[in-house]
Amino acid sequence: MAYEFPGDGALDYFPCRYGRSRVLFRGPRRDVVQPYAVALGGTETYGKFVPQPFPALVEDAVGLPLLNLGNINAGLDLFLNDPEVLGIASGARVAVVQVVGAANLSNRYYRVHPRRNDRFVQGSPLLRALFKEVDLTEFHFTRHLMLGLHRVSAERFDVLATELRATWVERMRSLLRSIPGRKILLWLGASDPPNEGLEPDLWQDPMLVTAKMLEAVRPLADTLVKVRPSAAALSAGTAGMAFSPLEEPAARHVPGPAMHHEIATALAPVLRQYL
Repeated sequence: MAYEFPGDGALDYFPCRYGRSRVLFRGPRRDVVQPYAVALGGTETYGKFVPQPFPALVEDAVGLPLLNLGNINAGLDLFLNDPEVLGIASGARVAVVQVVGAANLSNRYYRVHPRRNDRFVQGSPLLRALFKEVDLTEFHFTRHLMLGLHRVSAERFDVLATELRATWVERMRSLLRSIPGRKILLWLGASDPPNEGLEPDLWQDPMLVTAKMLEAVRPLADTLVKVRPSAAALSAGTAGMAFSPLEEPAARHVPGPAMHHEIATALAPVLRQYL
C-alpha cells in the first residue's frame, strides 16, 4: 500500500541543483562540505517512489553525509558531461557508482538527450543504413528503440549492441578515472551480470551490460558490490512506496523500501571500511 499524502499521494523529492549544474537531483539540497561521500546512478539511486532511498539509509548507518546524485533513467553521459557533478564527485572521500545500462548514451549510431538520457533524439546515417526499413521517427525512448530494432533483426541489432557495449566501457572508464577517491561499483540486478553471446533481455536492467564489460572496468574501482533482491524484497511489492494512482504501474517496476534496505546493508560495511 502506498503512503497516504495530502493531495494526489505523490512523493515530494525536493528537487534541487548543485552549483551551475542544469540537472535536478533529489533533495533536500545538501551543503557540499568535506568530508562527504556521493552516490552516482540512475532511477534506483534516486529512489523513485521510495521515501528513504539507500543513499539516505547508508548515510544514517555510517554517519557521513552521502549526497544523492542519482537521476531517473540516467546514463553515463549525464555525469561525464556535467563539470559540476564531476567536481563534487572528485571531492568525495568515497563514491558509489551504480552500474547503469548501455543504451542511454550517445554513440556513433544515435544521440540521446544530454540530461534525460533515456530520450532518443536522433539516429545517425550509420543507424539508418543498418536499419533501412525502420522509420526512426516512431521512437522517442531508448528502450522502445532497442526493442523495436531487435524485433526487426536480432543479427543487425547485435552490431548496434557491440557498439553500445564498447562505448559504455570507454565512458565508464573515463568516469572512474575522473574520481580520485575511493570508488565502489554497485551492481543492482535480478541476477548476476550475463555472459556475452547470450540473447539479450532488453527488459532487464542494467540493459546490455555483461560480465565481460564489468571485468574491463573493475580494476579502476576499489571494489564491486552486487546486490540482488531477496525473495522477501520481491514479495513486498510496492509496500511502503509513495505514489499517485496513475504512478502505480511504474512503481511496480522499481525497487521498493525492502530492496533499498538490502542495498544499504550491503554498502554500509564497505563504506565504513574505507572511511
